[in-house]
Amino acid sequence: MSLFKFKQFSVNQDQCAMKIGTDAVLLGAWASIKNNPFSILDIGAGTGVLSLMLAQRSHAELVDAIEIDDSAYEQCVDNFEQSPWGDRLFCYHAALEEFVDEIEDEYDLIVCNPPFYSEDYKTESNQRDLARFQDAMPFEHLLESVSKLLSETGTFSVIIPNKEEALFIDLASKVNLYPNNILHVKGNPLSEIKRSLIEFSFCESAIKTDKLIIEVERHQFTKDYINLTKDFYLKM
Repeated sequence: MSLFKFKQFSVNQDQCAMKIGTDAVLLGAWASIKNNPFSILDIGAGTGVLSLMLAQRSHAELVDAIEIDDSAYEQCVDNFEQSPWGDRLFCYHAALEEFVDEIEDEYDLIVCNPPFYSEDYKTESNQRDLARFQDAMPFEHLLESVSKLLSETGTFSVIIPNKEEALFIDLASKVNLYPNNILHVKGNPLSEIKRSLIEFSFCESAIKTDKLIIEVERHQFTKDYINLTKDFYLKM
């Protein structure tokens, strides 16, 4: 299915290696906008779904995205133009290091659904590998870039495999980014914690940790999950 319809916007994804999944929707719905960000940056935008969700949720005047892959970049631009917030959304066709070198702006909120699977296997598709593999965007490089692009009082929200959480937090501390909020996500009550959503800032504080279970059983979603995503999913 190449067109993914949400309540207030639709996303074409036929040109993107990584299709819209639960991870992006969780992050887009969870990332805090309590500081009323003026400017938002989505690193590794893919379809642009995170930027679109945050444009829907916030009054940010500037929602920028970066995408390195040619086809995904074109698709992201198209999805932005078709959306109700086209005047606030902009996608840069660039690698993260180029972007950091050239941009002098700072952002109040940065979000990233980074490539996972730092394991050694590769698929036959280079495009899919680029979207999925951590070696395309190593955590150290991501965090160092975020520390340069984030405003002094800004926040950075990310979703990563739970098994990478301790490493990611340790790497973040080396660039003075500290976790303030963590959400541990389980597929169902009996499964292990699969994902960690973490909000960082330059401010050290006591870490607030919550849990979210997606389904009670197959296709029977929990109240918490419905409450988090109901502004987006058509059937929630």
